[in-house]
Amino acid sequence: MTTRKVVAVTGASRGIGSAIAADLARRGHTVGCLSRKGIGPEDREVGGHLVNLRCDMDDDASIRQALADLAAKAGRIDGLVNNAGLHLEGKSSEVSTADFERTLRTNITGTFVACREVYPHLTAAGGGLIVNIGSFFDRLGAKLNLAYVSSKAAIGAITRCLAVEWAEDNIRVLDVAPGFVATDLNLEYMQQEGFRRFLKRRIPMGDLGPPEEIGRLVGVLYDEDLPFLTGETIYIDGGQSVNQ
Repeated sequence: MTTRKVVAVTGASRGIGSAIAADLARRGHTVGCLSRKGIGPEDREVGGHLVNLRCDMDDDASIRQALADLAAKAGRIDGLVNNAGLHLEGKSSEVSTADFERTLRTNITGTFVACREVYPHLTAAGGGLIVNIGSFFDRLGAKLNLAYVSSKAAIGAITRCLAVEWAEDNIRVLDVAPGFVATDLNLEYMQQEGFRRFLKRRIPMGDLGPPEEIGRLVGVLYDEDLPFLTGETIYIDGGQSVNQ
């Protein structure tokens, strides 16, 4: 029988974060849904035990307080999913320093701060699992995506460093890196005819990935006891990043 866990999920209100929260809740885990609005999934019906908490990933104190509130309400924290992120496109020759740094602040620094602030909660629980949501862009040269690609490459580095350093605390750290995933936020663009032709050509599985599959993968990682699996980036992209 799976041990019921308490897992914090950042950016849990929509998209991939919502799918992750829903799957964890379906499996019987208590899910702390951290979002700017302080609400849980708003794009799907979710059953189970959710604790909705307001959290600004650009504010250290807000992250610290949200995790403390979750621990107080649920009794402990066993895991963290760093899903919240920012994606700004633009020509590299024209991207402002402010937009570049804003992307790095949310995607890199926010992830680091959440890991740092959850650390004492996980050690108090005897260990745990952190899943960082990266991207298959981390090893690609993607036009118009300099800041985003840089930030997702850093997620892999953070994952590896923390996995090595915190192994002695029985804390595992993994990077789940999705490819193109259809959400309500990008569906209109993803349905454009030219982009659909690109998907057919580049993705061996032939189509976008559903956010529910990302949720199921993260759910499996929390359900299964796999102590030897840590520090790795797990790509879930339909084979696109290995397609030549």
